[in-house]
Amino acid sequence: MRDHPHGETGTPEGPHPEVWTGRATNRGQWLLALGGAACMALGIELAVDSAWTSGVAPLVMSVVGCIAAGLLVLFGTLAFVHVSVKVDEECLEVRCGHIGVPRRRIPLSQVADVVFAPCVTPHQWGGWGYRWRPEKGTAVVVRRGEAVVLRLWDGHTFTITVDNAETAVNVIRARLTPKASGAAH
Repeated sequence: MRDHPHGETGTPEGPHPEVWTGRATNRGQWLLALGGAACMALGIELAVDSAWTSGVAPLVMSVVGCIAAGLLVLFGTLAFVHVSVKVDEECLEVRCGHIGVPRRRIPLSQVADVVFAPCVTPHQWGGWGYRWRPEKGTAVVVRRGEAVVLRLWDGHTFTITVDNAETAVNVIRARLTPKASGAAH
């Protein structure tokens, strides 16, 4: 997590920008991605320079298995190396990884409340990534730390680990308040 000085634009005490953006990164997942790349390299090495005397079928199964496992680990980890969050006047958008997939867009009209969670851990959600737990809701967890927790009108929750989450909560609350007071009049 980063230290965010208070009183500047976009901090909890300062004015809120029209579009708030935040991000969280987990550099540790690059090590897992390297493991996936190593599996792929082993599969390619087996395919190119193989001296297997036990037949073609075991060789093909080994090559395909190593390459498939490597691709699965490589792309699975790269998809959750970081998360980007954007809050504008109408919605909150979450994009994962370098290609922005998976992505979720939640209109602010569907948000009943938003709270700041000071410490969310991958352990609480069963690991890194895009998670769903029946008793907790849905989450995008890329690292341990502060998070935004949206409580939706349909009773579901959506949690996102992101740096400067407290400011994001304040920006979202400021955008929810006028709609709620406008509906009361």
